[in-house]
Amino acid sequence: VIAYLLGSINSSILIGKFFGVKDIRKHGSGNAGATNTLRTIGKKAAILALVGDALKGVIAVLLTRFVLGMFIEGDMLRIAEYISSVSAVLGHNFPIFFQFKGGKGIVTTAAVGLMADPLMALVVIAIGVIVIAISKYVSLGSVTAMISYPILVIITGGDIPYIIFSGVLMALAVIKHRAN
Repeated sequence: VIAYLLGSINSSILIGKFFGVKDIRKHGSGNAGATNTLRTIGKKAAILALVGDALKGVIAVLLTRFVLGMFIEGDMLRIAEYISSVSAVLGHNFPIFFQFKGGKGIVTTAAVGLMADPLMALVVIAIGVIVIAISKYVSLGSVTAMISYPILVIITGGDIPYIIFSGVLMALAVIKHRAN
């Protein structure tokens, strides 16, 4: 619940208000995320939104490690971290504080992915960046990267909880990008 509530703090909406944009979702692509913030407000606001979106995922995982780490360990703690991670992304995508209309969750997903498996996340991020550089479409890079995530986890011998975790994050990203 705490991870979901953290995720529901939408950086782009709050930063947009700070920069004089009443509701970022009424501008540009209509998405409450860092990419629309960049296109609508500019680089400074987008960097702040990106950092905010990443931090809420990182904080959710660190809180899980700190609080639940006193009671559980090993695989159970890792699964709890996965649940917190997905909850933070769900909060970003469907924030209770903003009528369940949030962003697409890619930055928060990247952050929790880095917390779960830094090397794998860097490979997935690199795939996304390469596709964006070639195609000039952020959504195509995001979806391609996220589709590659569970595939790479399976190829590299990830265990069932990690496969499920990566698959759920992939599904959330693809669902949020379906209009693209």
